[in-house]
Amino acid sequence: MAEPSALVPKQYLIPFIIVTSLFALWGFANDITNPMVSAFKKVLELDNTKASYVQFAFYIGYFCMALPAAIFAKKYSYKKSIIIGLALYAVGALLFYPAASAESFGFFLLSYFVITCGLAFLETTASPYIMTLGSEETATQRLNLAQAFNPIGALGGLLVAQQFILAKLRVEDLGRTAYDALPAGERLGQTAADLGAKAYAALDATEKAGIRTDDLATIRNPYVILGIAVIGMLILFLVTNMPEKEEHDDGLGIGAALGRLWSQSRFVGGVIAQAFYVGAQIMCWTYVYQLAESIGIANADAVYYAVAALVIFLVGRWIGTFLLRYFTGGRLLFLFAVGAGVLTLCTIFIQGITGLYCLVGVSLFMSIMFPTIYGIALEGQGEDAKFGAAFLVMAIVGGALMPVMQGKILDVGGGGYTDTLIMGVPEVNFSFILPFCCFVIVAIYGLSVARYRAGSSSNALN
Repeated sequence: MAEPSALVPKQYLIPFIIVTSLFALWGFANDITNPMVSAFKKVLELDNTKASYVQFAFYIGYFCMALPAAIFAKKYSYKKSIIIGLALYAVGALLFYPAASAESFGFFLLSYFVITCGLAFLETTASPYIMTLGSEETATQRLNLAQAFNPIGALGGLLVAQQFILAKLRVEDLGRTAYDALPAGERLGQTAADLGAKAYAALDATEKAGIRTDDLATIRNPYVILGIAVIGMLILFLVTNMPEKEEHDDGLGIGAALGRLWSQSRFVGGVIAQAFYVGAQIMCWTYVYQLAESIGIANADAVYYAVAALVIFLVGRWIGTFLLRYFTGGRLLFLFAVGAGVLTLCTIFIQGITGLYCLVGVSLFMSIMFPTIYGIALEGQGEDAKFGAAFLVMAIVGGALMPVMQGKILDVGGGGYTDTLIMGVPEVNFSFILPFCCFVIVAIYGLSVARYRAGSSSNALN
């Protein structure tokens, strides 16, 4: 009986560790940004739809730059593609300095876009490169292991957002002060967020301008420090040797590769499922703050629920990596999507803290979705995996489009989160119907893959 292949062969261990650090690096960028939707809304007095443009600008960069990144990686190398990605990441983060000086929401959105142009290079490159660092049979498991470090970086981003941004925003202090000043008997139905918005709007132009300048500088500083740290990572990659398999084709072969990829229902379905999964993840992790605020939890305190979601997500990644030894990727994906859908329904129809707990719990079932869909879609693609990876990264555009749709639902009754009822529940609760629909699509993809694999195995036995 042949011994199982090592998950990461010794000769690839160092590059595996270094590239895996990138997963944490873009996780940090993703999750320091999620709370900024609420922060920019308050500081710049935006409605929910306009505030959601933060996520649109952040994730649209993946769509625009993923395919050019794949072309670049194929023509040159994984290493050069990573270096380009880190350079763009650093530039985008450093652009927060002039954006804050200009006090321009559009400039901030441009900065987010440049950051994710860099992240598109990193994600298009890092995931398929990780899959090449060992045998093909352990590729999906190896990718799940690397992806398990993503929530560690995400957790760091959330903690920085809480301690160095949300806790220091003067506009947040207005809400807390106004709420604490209310007699206990008058607090029912009031939230710090609503009271803070009213107090901020009532200030004269000079006072408001002073708070806006200070708060935008508070948002700026962690991003600038992040940009400097990314430059350090770029230098590390410049001096690190990264082994790559020899390629035998001289041309890019884009047309042929695309033809092969788009003729496979497993790949096409994977791209569609990935778009809806990413949309669901970003909605659940962005609007956890709005759901928490709707039941009287301050934005800075809502971070604790986001942190809990990430810890659960991280645990789920490790559990999922283990379970892939016993379940096929498609079957496990289906089971986890069903679990996510059930908890999302609970978030919609159960109000108060219990509904918030259900939303936090969704992260357990989201944990394996991205790498599992990725691994299933790219399995056996060979050199076509570089272009395949590009389309799977482009699918992250779901994270740009769907939060805007959820923001529009929140604006149905006004700028608040509980201005009206939809199907008997507050608009903020009902808005999670969008992630529920996304999980249904992921479940269908997982089930179709599982049935196909079961049918193939049966035919092979016969």
